[in-house]
Amino acid sequence: MINFTPFYVSFKLAFVTTFVLFFLVLPLAWKLSQSKSRLKPLIESICALPLVLPPTVMGFYILFTFSKNSTIGGFLYDTLGLELVFSFTGLVFASCIYSLPFMFQPLLSGFESLNKNIIEASYLSGKSKFITLFKIALPNIKPSLLTALVVTFAHTVGEFGIVLMVGGSIEGETKVASVAIYEFAELLDFKSAHIYSFIMLALSFIVLFSVYLFNQKSKAKR
Repeated sequence: MINFTPFYVSFKLAFVTTFVLFFLVLPLAWKLSQSKSRLKPLIESICALPLVLPPTVMGFYILFTFSKNSTIGGFLYDTLGLELVFSFTGLVFASCIYSLPFMFQPLLSGFESLNKNIIEASYLSGKSKFITLFKIALPNIKPSLLTALVVTFAHTVGEFGIVLMVGGSIEGETKVASVAIYEFAELLDFKSAHIYSFIMLALSFIVLFSVYLFNQKSKAKR
């Protein structure tokens, strides 16, 4: 019988991570798209760093920095009761860092592709930056917005290295589907590993296919 708890943890993690990243990254991507600052390449490089940095490196530094034995981790735990290692909260924190580029890049590209005249017209008509962002900019980058949300969600569901290092394998809390597959393979339970892997493969394909299909239809309507 299939234990769906790891899938529940995976999708819960992906949903929370996507939600948090959207509201954190949205103002940053919008601000950068309107900026000509010399710091822009530096900020873009920092946001894209998780694309090329091994997850084990990120996981190690998170463990080193935020464990209870460290200065920062000890302070957070003693004063706020916040534990960022071997907890679901820690998984969210690590996933937000690791999935950052998948939310940031599509949103930034979408905002930069907008016709500047639309934005200027909105400001000239007296609309605030907040209204311009949510009523003018976002509705005009629907394909980029959908790509950012869906790919971030799918990428988080498929995370392995960093979630294993930061969260471990606590049943019902930090044991995600990818970790469960790894453990089945270690135990030579290839039947269960095949079942879990096929479910992950099917879900990943459906998600990506839906994004590409929506984007194709959006382009055809233009």
